[in-house]
Amino acid sequence: MLSLRNVKKAYDGTEILKGITLDIGKGEIVSILGPSGGGKTTLLNLILGITDIDEGQLLYDGEDITHVPMEQRDFNIVFQDYALFPNLNAYNNIVYGLKNKPGISTQEEVDELIDLLDLRPHLDKPIDQLSGGQKQRVALARTLVMKPKVLLLDEPLSALDGVIKESIKERIKTVAKEFDLTTIIVTHDPEEALTLSDRVLILNGGKISQYAEPQEIITKPGNSFVQEFILNQLMIKRNNIFSLFGECYAQ
Repeated sequence: MLSLRNVKKAYDGTEILKGITLDIGKGEIVSILGPSGGGKTTLLNLILGITDIDEGQLLYDGEDITHVPMEQRDFNIVFQDYALFPNLNAYNNIVYGLKNKPGISTQEEVDELIDLLDLRPHLDKPIDQLSGGQKQRVALARTLVMKPKVLLLDEPLSALDGVIKESIKERIKTVAKEFDLTTIIVTHDPEEALTLSDRVLILNGGKISQYAEPQEIITKPGNSFVQEFILNQLMIKRNNIFSLFGECYAQ
């Protein structure tokens, strides 16, 4: 569905992405993981269209969209800080984009989405009265009413913890399944990537170190970098990983 072919990007003569080639299937949740400066955000911005590709191709359903402007791609992003309008309540934030595209979602579809994300009790609240998890759900709803072809999430769980974080993870999984929505997530947290995604893309120095299902990354790390960056960090959170992968991790 979404394909990158030998995609390269440099800033001021420094290569940030060094020939990225991968395919992301329809309805898949893919996390982009790696150390700071590894190219995660740059790759997200290239897919969204904020940043131009220097070399290579970006394909959507076989069509070359490398030079298609961002507003024509119908890919939407939820930013790390949510970027909600503080002068509007939760409901008006959700439906704000429909002012310019009023027919893209019906009122029934908006209501179904509100209920799916359990936002009905909070619709009249000002943004500053919402918790972090509620703001995240409002931002997600505002994006989804626009029916994006691809959903991009920039560190969606970084400001959350505990039960709220787990709840949002489950909401993201539910939304992706409910709408068969291809979802691409940038995260710095290996546990988050491995427990949320169908596949994980691990970048290091602008190159792909491994692109595989979570279980394969756990049991068959692609190289020493993956072994050290992923598995060593996961030892700190091993109880959570055991609960998901069990015997695979023990091996």
